[in-house]
Amino acid sequence: MKTKNLQVTEIFYSIQGESTHAGRPCIFIRLTGCSLRCRYCDTTYAYSDGNLMSVEEILAKVKSFDCSLVEVTGGEPLLQKNAIPLFDSLLESGYEVLLETSGTVEISNVPNGVKRIVDFKCPDSCESKRNKFQIIEDLRAGDEVKFVIASKADYEWVRSVVAKYPRLWKFPLLLSAVLPDISSKMLAEWMLEDNFPARLQIQLHKIVGLDEHFGQ
Repeated sequence: MKTKNLQVTEIFYSIQGESTHAGRPCIFIRLTGCSLRCRYCDTTYAYSDGNLMSVEEILAKVKSFDCSLVEVTGGEPLLQKNAIPLFDSLLESGYEVLLETSGTVEISNVPNGVKRIVDFKCPDSCESKRNKFQIIEDLRAGDEVKFVIASKADYEWVRSVVAKYPRLWKFPLLLSAVLPDISSKMLAEWMLEDNFPARLQIQLHKIVGLDEHFGQ
């Protein structure tokens, strides 16, 4: 049987800082590679390099941590075809699996049971033209949608997208601020002024001082 390998930037154990799962202990598998170059990206080190690991080696590392929640992130994990066998193996091993993915790649081949957090790109990212809004129809129970906002113009754009695609309201809708372009307080004030019933999210891991990874 041919070995299924993936390029892996890091595997570590920390606190989940974002999404509705924020605050939970979580094992992170950060896969290498991304076709986007968002202006404010905070994981540029995942663009290239990394270590080649088999699905079995990744699973063995994951099992070394006493935790049942795993997030596969990047970069853009779905650029690697063997991400799918990785998801299958994690699910078969009984893990609760999250996937952080951009809104620029197809998600229909991701196995049932994986909770997909889809990060559509706002205009100030300089990558919004890459969004594939047709994948909104592929969203299912357990999925979440995220927008990272760097300006009032971004915020108004998000409101227009949600108005155009009302199916988004069926899922947790997460808004976060690009610091220092805007503050979380500013974003919260805009949401309150408009009674916009999305969820404000912050990077909890940074607030509690867990920028450094545990268990690398």
